[in-house]
Amino acid sequence: MELEKLQQFFNTKVSEAKVQFERTIDCKHTEFDNLYPYMSEQPQFFWYKRYVAWQELLTIITLADELGIEWKAAFLEKQVGYIEDKVLDAKVLDNWYEQIESEEHSERTN
Repeated sequence: MELEKLQQFFNTKVSEAKVQFERTIDCKHTEFDNLYPYMSEQPQFFWYKRYVAWQELLTIITLADELGIEWKAAFLEKQVGYIEDKVLDAKVLDNWYEQIESEEHSERTN
């Protein structure tokens, strides 16, 4: 029972971190903007908040791994690879949604 609660807790935390990271990719408002409202005028702020969201995601996933909690089901295979590589670069930002977009495109053409 406790393992089930722990799994549910981490599923929620992974989901929240994923949404937060994806909002930074899309340049949408996040909780981080509320912490530093005076920084939003700075162009480098968007990169900084992406790295903060990425680190939050990696931290939660590292804890899940250490506890033996499954987290990969919340991500596409390519996204799991990016997370396991732990490096946030332009490739991750440019291709994070790639598989989703190609699946949506194939659904529209069928």
